[in-house]
Amino acid sequence: MKIRIGTRKSKLALIQSELAANAIKRAFPDAETELVHITTKGDVILDKPLEKIGGKGVFIDEIERAMLDGEIDIAVHSAKDLPLEIAAGTCICAVLKRADSHDILVTRYGETLPEKPVIGTSSTRRAVGVGKLFLDPIITDIRGNVDTRLNKLADGQYDAIVLAAAGLERLGAFSDERFDFTRIDFNTLVPAPCQGIIAIQSRDGELAKTLSAISDRDTFMCFETERKVLELLNAGCSSPAGAVSYIKDGIITLTVTRNQHEVISDIAPSEERFTLAERLMSAL
Repeated sequence: MKIRIGTRKSKLALIQSELAANAIKRAFPDAETELVHITTKGDVILDKPLEKIGGKGVFIDEIERAMLDGEIDIAVHSAKDLPLEIAAGTCICAVLKRADSHDILVTRYGETLPEKPVIGTSSTRRAVGVGKLFLDPIITDIRGNVDTRLNKLADGQYDAIVLAAAGLERLGAFSDERFDFTRIDFNTLVPAPCQGIIAIQSRDGELAKTLSAISDRDTFMCFETERKVLELLNAGCSSPAGAVSYIKDGIITLTVTRNQHEVISDIAPSEERFTLAERLMSAL
């Protein structure tokens, strides 16, 4: 069995695709995998906010086209970058075990932030959360991959930036001695739905059924639950909304917000996860 894996070319995307390839090889030792590099609109246009160039779809449109044209068999995505609607005839057949879903405030090592720190983020959600951490921050748009953003911080273009813990961990960036890393708690900044989850997309059919064997069950239920919140919110990438969940001993804990100011959480048996999502969203 040979599986062609469509992936963006960034260092993080390639690492995530290798994680997926390794999971496939562990489950199916005779499988052969090949990474197929694809450039997306979101990788090319780096001088405009995502909502100005098409939202989350700018990271997957070309990849989905390659899949439907038969050029690749599966695609590996950061689940938080997936739009609610994916291409007809495809599905998310598996997700890998979730990494840390928190956001991280990154600053230069040993430096004290000024009263009005310049914070780099292209996310409305993160901008609102940062506004809860500082009295008068100056929020400045930032684009580019993780390494590019870290280098911009090191060069003094920003006093701090906000990044996902999962991406920093996968890149080994926490060992970078140029920076201090501060985890932001969920009450201050609720993550984007599905942050920290790697999703595998395939065409409907036999391969999708086969690859479901590598999916982490609890992570998939959290993926479904947070996507349900996104559906109920009808929220795009420019929304400050957030949702995060985890499962322990069959109980799911879900935290949601529409605006990062009113944050609520509750628990339920994991089989009642969609009802929990509906109940929390109606309470906001």
